Amino acid sequence: MFKDCQGIPLPVYVQGTISSVAVVTEAIPLNSVYQLKVVIADGGREPAAGQFFMLHLVNSDVLLGRPISVYDSKVLDDGAVEITFLILVKGKGTVELCNSRAGDKISLLGPCGNRFPVPESGKKVCIVGGGIGVAPVAGFAKTLPARSYNFFASFKSGSYGLCGLEADKLTVTTDDGSVGVHGMLPAALTVDVLKSGNYDALYACGPTPMLAYLKQICKEAGVKCWLSMEARMACGVGVCLGCVIQTTQGKLRCCKEGPVFDGQILDFDDIKKRSMETAGIKAQPGKEALDDEPDLSFDFKGVRFQNPVIGSSGTFGFGTEYESVFDVNRLGGISSKGLTLEPRQGNSGVRLWETPSGLMNSIGLQNPGIPHFIENELPEMMKLKPVAIANLSGSSLETYVEGAKLLEKSDVPVVELNISCPNVKAGGAAFGMSCSAASEVVRAVRKELTKPLIVKLTPQSLELNAVAMACIEAGADAISLCNSFQGIAIDIEKGIPVFENLKAGVGGPAVRPIAVRLIYELVEAINTLPEEKRVPVFAIGGIATWQDAVEFIMAGASALQVGTATFANPNAMIEIIDGLSAFMKRKGYKNLSEMRGLIQK
Repeated sequence: MFKDCQGIPLPVYVQGTISSVAVVTEAIPLNSVYQLKVVIADGGREPAAGQFFMLHLVNSDVLLGRPISVYDSKVLDDGAVEITFLILVKGKGTVELCNSRAGDKISLLGPCGNRFPVPESGKKVCIVGGGIGVAPVAGFAKTLPARSYNFFASFKSGSYGLCGLEADKLTVTTDDGSVGVHGMLPAALTVDVLKSGNYDALYACGPTPMLAYLKQICKEAGVKCWLSMEARMACGVGVCLGCVIQTTQGKLRCCKEGPVFDGQILDFDDIKKRSMETAGIKAQPGKEALDDEPDLSFDFKGVRFQNPVIGSSGTFGFGTEYESVFDVNRLGGISSKGLTLEPRQGNSGVRLWETPSGLMNSIGLQNPGIPHFIENELPEMMKLKPVAIANLSGSSLETYVEGAKLLEKSDVPVVELNISCPNVKAGGAAFGMSCSAASEVVRAVRKELTKPLIVKLTPQSLELNAVAMACIEAGADAISLCNSFQGIAIDIEKGIPVFENLKAGVGGPAVRPIAVRLIYELVEAINTLPEEKRVPVFAIGGIATWQDAVEFIMAGASALQVGTATFANPNAMIEIIDGLSAFMKRKGYKNLSEMRGLIQK
């Protein structure tokens, strides 16, 4: 067994079996906290009090394990180790763990981190847990002699994790007064209480503001304090350096030098500042929740969209194909399949290739041609409630212009000029790579169109913002960004490229953070223009959930086009609309403009 210089076992990577998953019924709201028990039959070791494990289901949809503190552990009769965790449902990783079942296989890296220092014999200690932070300190308390400690537990509502404690005195506070003392922790634990308790040390885990308060009163009372901290981490063994915490001794790793720190070395002023402000942008002040439903609509050059969610070109056909699948009429808009003047059969060979968190495609603008669209598909699109958008592409300047002339005479209310398709050998993205080419085609199309014109750009351009500004100057009423990124896939068994054109477009969740950056930077550039020259930006790129939608809007987007996500989950756009509405109502945003561009400096 590998141990550190203090004799604490070093982490090992093992596989365990989930023996039980149960809702902690005392936690409020219900289904917010779960108890997970894992049995490790081979290679497991019992953790020290205060340590944690990186948990990752074997059949998992998340990349990284999640650091979860140990609540309890024991060695079974057959020598296997059973470890109990309390898990607060917060994000995708914890949801996945809490939705697991008995018998599921789970990978564990641990035990990780240091431990709570053992108190001197005969000394009285104070133990404090806040919310889910009760788990590690309750586990620690169970290793101490009965009645050698007082235990304070603070919750917003209800209480949990306190079974089996043998405290000399147990005090519970709840913000809503549902259990014990009505109020936050200071309603029960103060400097005077610490002094009168004659405590040798205080041990705590919980929310950062609570720990900062404990550091302060311990300093005033002259009581040593040991505080268990948490931070985002990737490895759990000290190599990723993602979990550092600011201290008087420099930046220390939460997973290695911690999670238990001498409270007096922690710099909570720095921690608070970083949590309230990043990149020079301050956190938004809270608003009261709305009583009424928020307004998700927006107007674009006199065309009203009932919400900002649009079926993206190339992924939603003409809208009618999904009518039997979900209520298409709830969408804000539908951007048609990419349309060229002449019918196209598209590319031959492999057209789709799945990648981790993404999808590659090389369709090649297969479409019936603009005349056929105007006569056949457009009338059906116009019967739907969402705004119909014709996505205009071409292989030459002349075909773009002739297509624009035909669409101008049609009933379609909005045109999206596609100078970004990565999967055609002529036209497409070639026009969107430089300011001069983009400006030329936009100006030529604008001359033929009186309808609102969106220009769809490629992220491949090395002068993307400059291209966008040239398009605005040439007459674009909006910019949509970004079309697929280019990538290459190789069939390693055959030793050949997957796609006939070698390169193909990459979309899906994998590209989202890059797309958010591009949207942010473009909006930032547009905001330097006089107000009357500014145009909206329609975001595209890996949008799959309402949270993704909020990110893009806060980055500055006015509308959202959803593509690959619909293939994975046909209800994705409806869930985005509902989730966006619920978020705005909860956060007090009456309309989209109140949260649009919040992170713009």
